[in-house]
Amino acid sequence: MKKRTPSRLQRRRPAPPKDCYFCTEKKEPVYSDVSTLQRFVTDRGKMLSGMRSGICAKHQRRLSTAIKQARFLALLPFLVRD
Repeated sequence: MKKRTPSRLQRRRPAPPKDCYFCTEKKEPVYSDVSTLQRFVTDRGKMLSGMRSGICAKHQRRLSTAIKQARFLALLPFLVRD
């Protein structure tokens, strides 16, 4: 008999952090702070979603703008090639 796989909702995903990084540190995402921005970008150069990074919606919007500005100024790569 075929083994049943868990449905999409039953799969366990790692829980995102509960607190927003920028709210707890009391600072705002800035394009020139590359080390902070790299925490929220994957090794392939993609931005992490708010669900995965644990950032509140307000800071997620500002973070995406800051990452795009840093990419435009060549502080962050648009994509990483292997």
